Amino acid sequence: MDRLFKLQERGTTVQREVVAGLTTFLTMAYILAVNPGMLGAAGMSAGGVFTATALASAIATLVMAFTANLPVALAPGMGLNAFFAYTVVVGMGYSWQLALTAVFLEGILFIILSLVNVRELIIKAIPANLKKAVAVGIGLFITLIGFANSGIVVNNTGTIVGLGSLSSGGAPLLAIIGLVITIVLYANRIPGSILIGIIVTAIIGIPMGVTAVPDGFSLVSLPAAPLFAQFDFSKIATFEFFTVFFTFLFVDIFDTVGTLVGVSAQAGLTDKNGEIPRVKQALLSDAVGTVAGALLGTSTVTSYVESTAGVAVGGRTGLASVITGILFVAALFLSPLFLLIPGAATAPALVVVGFLMMQSVTGIDFRDPTEGIPAFLIIVMMPFAYSIADGIVYGLLSYVILKGLTMKFKDIPVVTWVLFVVFILRFFI
Repeated sequence: MDRLFKLQERGTTVQREVVAGLTTFLTMAYILAVNPGMLGAAGMSAGGVFTATALASAIATLVMAFTANLPVALAPGMGLNAFFAYTVVVGMGYSWQLALTAVFLEGILFIILSLVNVRELIIKAIPANLKKAVAVGIGLFITLIGFANSGIVVNNTGTIVGLGSLSSGGAPLLAIIGLVITIVLYANRIPGSILIGIIVTAIIGIPMGVTAVPDGFSLVSLPAAPLFAQFDFSKIATFEFFTVFFTFLFVDIFDTVGTLVGVSAQAGLTDKNGEIPRVKQALLSDAVGTVAGALLGTSTVTSYVESTAGVAVGGRTGLASVITGILFVAALFLSPLFLLIPGAATAPALVVVGFLMMQSVTGIDFRDPTEGIPAFLIIVMMPFAYSIADGIVYGLLSYVILKGLTMKFKDIPVVTWVLFVVFILRFFI
């Protein structure tokens, strides 16, 4: 163990790594309940998505453990699953098979970019304020989805949106109860607070008639078959597909890099220049997870910031990730439990994750209008247009236009100009 994971060198023990791996799993296992519901909105089988989620998370996390030796776990990303279901399939009218194709091709390209070290060019091509705005906008977007799925917010012809009725009980009231429970648990820094909140809320929903327990319910069962290699390459030559493809790639790369930097820094694993050890292997783990996830039938797999919970209790090596990966495999046989959970019980998780993503807003420079206005447009367009892709498009277009008209051409990287032209053509072709 010591030779494989360098335990002594990083000042840790097997026991500490086991606790860290368990803690990380508890903090991110909510994705096993949330992802089937999210992708179910795209018409995908909940059972198949659950199996794909658990398997893809296990594969990617184990690859991270043995190649990069980092205490970083991976799973289908929040925000990316919302983009997959609500923007690409529901909003744009594409099939979920085509969306999986975009994820698959994005993962292949991510592998190539990681191998040839081109990722730095792409990272530098997107202004820092826009990167932070994307995280904030996605946070608001998935919060809106949580509110809408639970009935807390409803379609209202008089005011576009409005509050749902809580007086009659049901899903909206259960979601509010769950939100209070989850926030209290999170504020008290209880490990696994989001997952505990989901489970407790689902249990409360049984007497309320929201959580439906079927006759002959069994806690353990064999997992459903994944939706293996369900691809559709018929529309990959269109500009609309490029927008979908680029959005998956864009969010995946920056989400991954940001998470790796944050987790490695917290664990004290970065060097004096802030560089991450074995970063190429870490990025490859993410890309391999994305390809595996697409083959199995789930949205983009990415590194999870919840890994910091494991680091906080002492995780310093890939051994913690091994434990997390093994637990995802074990969870395969608990699919009846996770699939029993109603949308009202997972809505609080979306809201809390939205809150966590919102924190990036403090790093945006709103004092400079040429930076702040594009960032603002990204943030508001994602929930108001109900599209992560449109938020990115309008933010990047406005950035180039404002910088150009204020003669700040040196602030616009070449790759950003290329994307500007491509997005302009999107409106005419």
